[in-house]
Amino acid sequence: MIALQILFDGFAVGALYALGATGFTLIFGVSGVLNLSHGALMVLAAVIAWAATAELGWGSFPAALLGIAACLGTTLLTYFAVVRPLQRARAIPNEEREIFVLTGTLLWGILIQELVSYFFTSNAKAVEPLLAGVLSVLGVRIPTNEIFTAGICWIAIGLLWLLVNRTALGKVVLAASMNARGVTLLGFELSRIYIVVWAVYGLLAGIAGVLLGMFLGVSSYSVAPLMASAFTIVVLGGLGSISGSLIAAYTVGYLETLTAYLISPAYRSIPSLILLVVVMYIRPHGLLGRR
Repeated sequence: MIALQILFDGFAVGALYALGATGFTLIFGVSGVLNLSHGALMVLAAVIAWAATAELGWGSFPAALLGIAACLGTTLLTYFAVVRPLQRARAIPNEEREIFVLTGTLLWGILIQELVSYFFTSNAKAVEPLLAGVLSVLGVRIPTNEIFTAGICWIAIGLLWLLVNRTALGKVVLAASMNARGVTLLGFELSRIYIVVWAVYGLLAGIAGVLLGMFLGVSSYSVAPLMASAFTIVVLGGLGSISGSLIAAYTVGYLETLTAYLISPAYRSIPSLILLVVVMYIRPHGLLGRR
């Protein structure tokens, strides 16, 4: 019975991680930015959604939309206030620009984490689920919201696939991830492409954060574990590879679920970090990485 429980729970956790890591991988693949404020953005989305119901009395659906909107707005602020100024700063040598952007997003994430802790405390918050109730599948009781979470994650991933592969805008984004200079020579403005990509990433991170808050709950202390899981997933899958990230997300999701059930939830992220170290030694470009 516990094996089926791990199977179902791991699938939902893997779907959540897949959604969050897909956006994380997307902005790296297109703009070359490893956004280390990723975990903080997801936590912010969940906490804002929680506050809208607990403090303002909103319904769960409008509260979820508010959390997603807060994440989207903060993500765009991350790009305009942190990333783009550092990318364009003339005082920073080109060979050092990436490390400045990396450090900038890390510090920005810490700032968001501290603001969340200051205004909403560090206590764990559980977002009001959109669907209540419990279903029995093969004798295993599964919350309806867990099934809903996995479904929404895969719908969002499917819509992203359609955007990238079946629209003119998506093809430009895909081309920019392969050859940014070539795209500019064709008359497209890279800055606009980056804005679109960061906006899509903000939506994906917001949805993942709110759903995570409904499924597992979050606090300001969740930022570091979420960032560690996301980083493990993109490195394991291969930097810039969305399909690799999907495979890695389920690997990490099931590893964490197994650890939580068989050992302790307190140690759920440790096997993923060990896996990250092993992968960096054995296959540093990941499963399907292009870089």
